[in-house]
Amino acid sequence: MKRFKSITLARRQAILLSLAAGGAVLGAWIAIPAEGQAPQPAISRNTPSLAALLQVADGEADASPALQRAIDQSAGAIVLPPGTYLLKKTLVVDLARVGFTSLDGQGVATLKMVGDGPALKFVGTHGGTAAPESVKPGVWQKERAPLVRDLEIIGPKVPDEQTAADGIEADGTMQLTLRGVVIRHVRHAVHLVNRNRNVLIDGCHLYENSGIGVYYDHVNLHQSNISACHISYCRQGGIVNRGGDVRNIHISGCDIEANMPEGEGTAANILLDSTGGSVAEVAIVGCTIQHSMKCANGANIRVLGKATWKRMGKETFEQCGHITIADNVLSDVQTNIELREARGVTITGNTFWQGYKHNLDLENCTQLVIGNNAMERNPLYGYTSEANNTVVLKNCTDCTITALHLHHTLGGKCGLLLEDCRRINLTNSTLLDCQPVAIMLHNVTDSRISDCLIRDDLKPESRAPALVVTGGKGNMVVDNRLVGQVSLDDPKNHHVEGNYTK
Repeated sequence: MKRFKSITLARRQAILLSLAAGGAVLGAWIAIPAEGQAPQPAISRNTPSLAALLQVADGEADASPALQRAIDQSAGAIVLPPGTYLLKKTLVVDLARVGFTSLDGQGVATLKMVGDGPALKFVGTHGGTAAPESVKPGVWQKERAPLVRDLEIIGPKVPDEQTAADGIEADGTMQLTLRGVVIRHVRHAVHLVNRNRNVLIDGCHLYENSGIGVYYDHVNLHQSNISACHISYCRQGGIVNRGGDVRNIHISGCDIEANMPEGEGTAANILLDSTGGSVAEVAIVGCTIQHSMKCANGANIRVLGKATWKRMGKETFEQCGHITIADNVLSDVQTNIELREARGVTITGNTFWQGYKHNLDLENCTQLVIGNNAMERNPLYGYTSEANNTVVLKNCTDCTITALHLHHTLGGKCGLLLEDCRRINLTNSTLLDCQPVAIMLHNVTDSRISDCLIRDDLKPESRAPALVVTGGKGNMVVDNRLVGQVSLDDPKNHHVEGNYTK
């Protein structure tokens, strides 16, 4: 087949205008000829006419039957004219039956879901993995890459407990792609269930929903990318994984804010919960993640890494993780990052402030690398004096903390607390104006603190020690620059040398 030559912009505009003037069939395909060639006929895909869809775009009549017919007729590319389409029933896209399908709102169309369940439900038959040999021919021939773009989906905006409308649900899909989608006033904006592969969510606004922004609901899903999205004011969490078998989540360049209730409650802007399953191999990079300190147990990033595995018919538990958290801005919550029973987590290049309880709260974890992070107070917000901003590691093993910059912690026992830990290497870090004590080690063994700058110049009259060690054994405290002494309850169990304390 010969490729068509390029045509001038004016000729393209003339073709588009002639299509519009003639009431062109939505979703029709047209071959655009080169200069001097005869126009090629449009290839109709049995799509609904412009007039038929405009009749149900008034926001009052139930548009569900007309839109479902368009989908069931294998319409292919469904381009919605401007208007609001009221839905009383879910639009089901059965990909194996109707074939390739895309819905395009062109930025001017709205689906208003007033019934229960999702406005759009994509159902595929992919039961394999992302490996090419596991994808059946029918998936490539009829189902791959269902697409929703430039479309708004809204719910009825009723009190949260009454909202049963969702945005988009996917089950059994391969390469689901959402671009430029706005979803508001529903329960869950994007709901991923059962099994999917290779999901792309790009440039979407998931805003003010009563449930979750992107919900990995006990799903088997490897390879998903969430990029350049605004996910805010979803009251049960921004991006939430619960159970399932999930790998390779990539979250990048997003603004994720205030996805938690005020008052009592537990929620997180990003929650990775392996309970009853496992989630691992995650990258959270280059995002702004913040708000709200008014949630009593809120966190920006919470990882619950106790994974459930079945081996030889027996259920076992393992620490799960292998997560990179890098180059983010995190602030204004009770805890900025909370890890429980996680392993293989790297936290580096982030900027923290306003961790009202903690900047880092890490417990029962192993193989952690905490790199060059800046933790301080933001003078633009006067109320930051209420935040503790502390770092806590409890019952953690085999961790490296290097180039940490921790400034002006308040409240709590100290700026950095290591408790019941083993084989922790803290080096080349700066802890300034941390009150009442910079570092405390309690029942810590076989660990090392070296080459750190530790001083408090806010209260030079204070004679509080810079570093306190109680219990434990086999620790080294060497070659640090301190203001204040190193306090040891049993000096013979530790090696202290080369520290400059004047």
